[in-house]
Amino acid sequence: MKKELKLEQPVGIKRLKILTNQLVNSKIVGGYRSVFKGRGLEFLDYRHYTPNDDAATIDWKASVKSKELLVREFAEERNLNVFFLLDVSSSMIYGSIDKLKIEYAVELIATLSYTILQAGDSISFALFSDKIVRHEPQTIGFKQYYKLIRTMLDTKYYGGNYDINEALKFTMAYLKEFSIVIIVSDFIGLKNDWKHYIRLVGKKFDLIGIMIRDPRDKVLPDYDGKAILGDMHSDRQLIVDINAISGDYTKYVEAREREIKNTFIESKSDFIELTTDKPFVKPVTDLFLRRAKRLR
Repeated sequence: MKKELKLEQPVGIKRLKILTNQLVNSKIVGGYRSVFKGRGLEFLDYRHYTPNDDAATIDWKASVKSKELLVREFAEERNLNVFFLLDVSSSMIYGSIDKLKIEYAVELIATLSYTILQAGDSISFALFSDKIVRHEPQTIGFKQYYKLIRTMLDTKYYGGNYDINEALKFTMAYLKEFSIVIIVSDFIGLKNDWKHYIRLVGKKFDLIGIMIRDPRDKVLPDYDGKAILGDMHSDRQLIVDINAISGDYTKYVEAREREIKNTFIESKSDFIELTTDKPFVKPVTDLFLRRAKRLR
């Protein structure tokens, strides 16, 4: 049964802020900073050489002038833009448990965006269905965080068909190179050529796919009898015997999920699978660990 959608903005923002504060005290913040490195180093100042310093860091020219050994201190220049591409199509407004997929996605993005801004990077975002329904350019600072939350909680943007191809075309035209693109979607309703666009975006940007599924997206309920199944993107309905098709349904879903995951991996991008009945903190921190090992 579809859960009735009720997201009150003021209450939602307060609840998300409390949740975010709890989650950012986890390993997510440190993991993000260590894995998503800036694009260079910025010179800060000189300081006295100590025995613990690498001799290669000594600035000999400055040391001769000052008549004492000096080393240069640098700070990481982050200048990273993380772009969230959030699926708000009709299939995301579904939940067989207490949480809709879109609610889960909002909590995830709120946590990640807070972490990113806390690290000194900027965020930008776009909401899409079969078109881009809202987007915001990159900005640093926590005003952007609240703008993102208010936008994601605004249900007027929810619903509609699904076309990730159009969203990815927009992304390639809209963003500068060196951006990090995080797609948050259930990836239900993929059309022809979606693999082609994933590969193109993966070549141009640092791409991460986050697939959010409801438990019912993966396995049908144990139900002895016939039921009506509906397609949220086309309003088509079909009367089926649930127990008769449940095995084939599960096999089809598993094959489709493998195909999506493999497409990201083949494009040298990252991918994680989440379900709304399980917390996202461990899978996200595991993703950071995998990236750290790969970048060593």
